[in-house]
Amino acid sequence: MAADLTSQILSALGSNDPFLSADAFPSIPSTTVKSALDRLGSRDMVIYEAIDREEALLTREAKTIAEEGSHEAKVFEAVRNAVEGLKIGDLPGIIGKESAKVGQGKAFKEGWVKKSSDGRLIANTQSITDVTREQLQTIQKSSTHPDPKVIADLRKRKLITIHKVISYRVRKGPKYSTELIKEETDLTADMLATGSWKNLKFKPYNFSARGAATNSGALHPLNKVRHEFRQIFFEMGFEEMPTNRFVETGFWNFDALFVPQQHPARDLQDTFYISDPPSADKPRADPSPDKTADKLDYEKYWKDVQAVHQDGKYGSIGYRYPWSEKESLRLVLRTHTTAVSTYMLHKLAANPRPARYFSIDRVFRNESVDATHLAEFHQVEGVIADFNLALGGLIGFMETFFAKMGVHNLRFKPAYNPYTEPSLEIFGYHEGLGKWVEIGNSGMFRPEMLEPMGLPKGMRVYGWGLSLERPTMIKYKVKNIRELLGHKVDLNFVEGNPAVRLEKE
Repeated sequence: MAADLTSQILSALGSNDPFLSADAFPSIPSTTVKSALDRLGSRDMVIYEAIDREEALLTREAKTIAEEGSHEAKVFEAVRNAVEGLKIGDLPGIIGKESAKVGQGKAFKEGWVKKSSDGRLIANTQSITDVTREQLQTIQKSSTHPDPKVIADLRKRKLITIHKVISYRVRKGPKYSTELIKEETDLTADMLATGSWKNLKFKPYNFSARGAATNSGALHPLNKVRHEFRQIFFEMGFEEMPTNRFVETGFWNFDALFVPQQHPARDLQDTFYISDPPSADKPRADPSPDKTADKLDYEKYWKDVQAVHQDGKYGSIGYRYPWSEKESLRLVLRTHTTAVSTYMLHKLAANPRPARYFSIDRVFRNESVDATHLAEFHQVEGVIADFNLALGGLIGFMETFFAKMGVHNLRFKPAYNPYTEPSLEIFGYHEGLGKWVEIGNSGMFRPEMLEPMGLPKGMRVYGWGLSLERPTMIKYKVKNIRELLGHKVDLNFVEGNPAVRLEKE
């Protein structure tokens, strides 16, 4: 149909330049008109501009009023025709229930009818002007009314509806012609052989046109930011830890980190516990080709952790409570990847040396879900083990590490963690929010955690962590974490989000 319409548009321009498409082609949809105009516009045969306007259309009830009169006018005519007046109960039988119900109040308000002493309705004037009918007839002819208040009132009474209409003002272009010449799109071998190409008109290439979208896979924004974090760690000489165990024992997740068994973090409202199986084996070497674990005495490590909790050891008085083996062997969904760090540091005790480890993986906490919290999220964690480390070195390293993420202005606040002392919360200034926000937690692992592993007394370990979701939300301007991770994620957001590049020095 668009092809036929192009000829009609060119013909209409021959006699009327410019013209409105809504006047020239009132019954043709605007999308069809637009298609034909685009075709002519690409050849510079026409120039057009879109004009948006609103039109008022009568409802079915309004069309009846425009033809037969308003409800109040019908009430007046029925009352005037009754010589001795009209009982209110007789009115629906004469003009209909709807007109009687709606028209009575309006007729009384306009002063057209009144009640007589015996309660009958009588006419209060000889003639009336049916304003509502006249207003609707005006709108029926022109699709609008000069008085905006009338439009608002009729719309409130649900007698009209407003529709947006798109029309186009069309005028002749620099290459206007009354005939649309077919443009060839391909130069064929026959054209070259016969020489017919010399007399043909070819369609010019549109180098600004977009190509067809190609269906392909897309990386989730979290994976993009995760990749950037991994590159930062590798650049700084870190080794990635294996994080393939989502289920850990209470021993590796809590006890080995010097977290007491009465700590609130171990309550059911904060941690997901596994019901089947109800418990795990004691710590032991993994069945792997790595012979390092063979040098480790897991039974001694188990007893030393118990001792440092229950009675105190290695210069610490401990927590002095009856330590429960059953509690330590309960299975949990890991609440932090520090459980993996603990396992790796214990393996390091077989050959103590400077080491740098990192991990980025999922952790689970029994939290109420809201715009900034989920029951599962990703933790970015790093540890540095070396001799004679001090707190100043941790602060300096944090400034270097976060600078590679584009965060240059840091503040540190003293904090408490059961397994680090001293402990520091890390704050960065968020330019978009205009305030300081917490971006991580850090500290130096306590001797009560490190010495039971068998690490030398002179070895110190930095540890720090942050969530992967927070920097991703800031980078992609996501306000609700449920729009980033979970079943509410928009796949168009995943497919269309840009590549990420953290600011690096």
